[in-house]
Amino acid sequence: MASAPQGQLPLFYNQLAALSSVDHADFRVRPTNTAPFLANHHAVPLTVEEFPLVQRRMPIVFSVGDDPVPLALMGLNEGVNTFLDAEGKLIDDETYIPAYVRRYPYMLARLRPESEELSLCFDPTSETIGAFEEGDKLFENGEPTELTRNILSFAEQFEQAGQRTSQFMTELKEQGLLMDGEISIQPEGAQPFVYRGFQMIDEAKLNELRGDQLRKMQQNGMLPLIYAHLFSLSLMRDLFGKQMRQGKMPQQPVPLTTN
Repeated sequence: MASAPQGQLPLFYNQLAALSSVDHADFRVRPTNTAPFLANHHAVPLTVEEFPLVQRRMPIVFSVGDDPVPLALMGLNEGVNTFLDAEGKLIDDETYIPAYVRRYPYMLARLRPESEELSLCFDPTSETIGAFEEGDKLFENGEPTELTRNILSFAEQFEQAGQRTSQFMTELKEQGLLMDGEISIQPEGAQPFVYRGFQMIDEAKLNELRGDQLRKMQQNGMLPLIYAHLFSLSLMRDLFGKQMRQGKMPQQPVPLTTN
């Protein structure tokens, strides 16, 4: 069984193995309505295409570091997810689930650092794929089934969306539009909770951009995405309220972390 490099695996992934019609000829996928791997995560990577869908439901922020990525916040504190119960089942079936989550346990990966070719891989520790008696087949007569072809297509679309997201983030950094974020929320009669450890758009710098710069951002689709992010920040207090109602508040205020 060919395995991808195990160092620096993305969020949620414990191992990676290349999906093979030989090694996994009898593998099946069984459906599930839970995501236990997500239940204790408060921040999920996003692609730019998802901003319009997410901004009405979850705050969108950016991670810290040299290579920031967009994040959908499902909670404000480490280990808190207000949209799922302890078993990883959606509390509200209408909740939008980011593509990054829906892609798991599959992804495209390079099996060797020097290789340009991407292979369809999966996390063998996932309980949804294996040599089960029940479930949908991944291969039939040595050929990928329609299910496998659909999985590959989704992974390819996600990879392309990730490249567009990287271009968006590069432009934000080059324009100097990212700033350290901070939000203070004070429950009645209690000490304020101050959340940091994320980045957001600097509205002052956005307003200082020249007309030609703004026009370019409007034409290439960046400006609507920026405002989707800014509008979504109003949901921070709503998310805080959900945590309080669910009894998921920490004993003392702690910084928001995004990694």
